[in-house]
Amino acid sequence: MVAADTRKAPLRVGFVLLEKFTLAAFGGLIDALRLAADDGGESRQIHASWKIMTPEAGNQTASCGLQVTGSSDFIDPEEFDYIAVCGGNNYLDDRPTPLLSRYLENAIDKGVRLLGICTGSFAIARAGLADKRTVCVHWNVKDAFERQFPHVHTSVDRLFVDEGDLITCAGSTAAIDLGLYLVSRHCGRDRAQQAVRHMMLTGIREPSLPQAYFCQELEGVKDPRVRKAIHFMEQQLDHLPPIPAVARYVGVSARQLERAFRGELGMTPMRYHRVMRLNYGRWMIDNKLDSLTQIALDCGFSDAAHFSREFRQHFGLPPSRYRVKA
Repeated sequence: MVAADTRKAPLRVGFVLLEKFTLAAFGGLIDALRLAADDGGESRQIHASWKIMTPEAGNQTASCGLQVTGSSDFIDPEEFDYIAVCGGNNYLDDRPTPLLSRYLENAIDKGVRLLGICTGSFAIARAGLADKRTVCVHWNVKDAFERQFPHVHTSVDRLFVDEGDLITCAGSTAAIDLGLYLVSRHCGRDRAQQAVRHMMLTGIREPSLPQAYFCQELEGVKDPRVRKAIHFMEQQLDHLPPIPAVARYVGVSARQLERAFRGELGMTPMRYHRVMRLNYGRWMIDNKLDSLTQIALDCGFSDAAHFSREFRQHFGLPPSRYRVKA
């Protein structure tokens, strides 16, 4: 472990890049710091500072294939206010990482807060540092996280969750919001607004804003083939992929898939996809997203009238009345 040569900025963040880290989340967070750190976009580390760490200061490859060389191996965590663990597509690798775990434990022991960025939260939970806390995860990895860490409470209805010594973030553009939140806390809201203007954003989103996601409830679905098919269909809610394509993704024949759906859910994959689209529309109304016409189009219906007919048939009242009640 080495000492860092960082300025005593009001906000100091050490980044630990994990294999296959997602570039959007890492880039969004570090750019929010960079644009708030100096005037005129000159990137001097005055109001915020950062260091990028990779094991043995070697290369780390992002999920897109870009290689990044860290400026250092693990740095004494007391040099930072936060240690940001940036993960990505390697979250299914559940092998122990004793060096990283010891480093994160050392950070917590010294009062340094941890940031779980994207699937970096998996590494933090693997180190046993997420117990008795709520961890914000991206909706697309919720099942995988809960399988690996069934004792940790998860949240997919927020952009990030601050538990005091641990802040976890869903990843992607939510990492920008987390960065602006930290800048506001340590450097002042004017610095955060400076970054907002540079990034051509319309404002700072609240952490309580729901993730832009929809996830069908699968608690009662036991057949792994049906669960896998539903996850595939969730990614294409606005249009149903051909059933043979869904079957190929799952690794069964179209007839086998249809039998599995009927046995598990009492309906065909096509009908279930329509129910998912209607549930998605209801979720968008609940969260006050867009007009009913836009919601209808986003859910794959030809127009608002088509959406209204199907919605009323399924839920017992038209979406216009449901919106008033919601």
